[in-house]
Amino acid sequence: MTIKRAYSVDQILSKKFIDIKFEDEWLATFGEPEASGVWLIWGQSGSGKSRFCMQLAKELTKYGKVAYNSLEEGARKTMQKNIRECRMHEVKKKFIVLNREPIEHLKIRLKKKQAPRFVFIDSFQYTGLTRNQYIKLKEEFPDVLFIFISHAEGKEPQGNTAKFVRYDSDIKIRIEGYKAFPTSRYGGGEPYIIWKEGARDYWAGITAT
Repeated sequence: MTIKRAYSVDQILSKKFIDIKFEDEWLATFGEPEASGVWLIWGQSGSGKSRFCMQLAKELTKYGKVAYNSLEEGARKTMQKNIRECRMHEVKKKFIVLNREPIEHLKIRLKKKQAPRFVFIDSFQYTGLTRNQYIKLKEEFPDVLFIFISHAEGKEPQGNTAKFVRYDSDIKIRIEGYKAFPTSRYGGGEPYIIWKEGARDYWAGITAT
């Protein structure tokens, strides 16, 4: 058995990372995270989750190529509507939609030259990944940022494996009432408003009850 070498304190402190230099509201929400690792987004249907993911995907095109693997929805009219409303044609050179691409096929894509740096996978439940398969995927592609989108069970991700991914993620984002509530290891922490009018009406209703 080969034991991995240990790092000294000086080696750790001098190590360089590729960061996402977010600005404005994105910086307030996420801080300056690494451009690799795992994020998890979850929320109930109709909460603004799909719109937020597309807004985030558009922002990430400033920092590299983005792939959105729509395992659940596929290239359907609802996806077209979301793409149109978020004006994704403005970033079409750096954004692609994968139509229900199996994880094994995605791995082949990620090994090619000029592969996407940021990969959305919607939804985690549709991947069928076990805990060990998830770990193997992220370890196989240490320079990729995987952003998994999960179904919700109450205010938690649905299923034990998704809950494991939540604890393992660098950034965890719960969506409710057209707001994104982040927990980030890189700073930030401010809620992100996905849709002002929808958020105003939803939270006004919560306050009134």
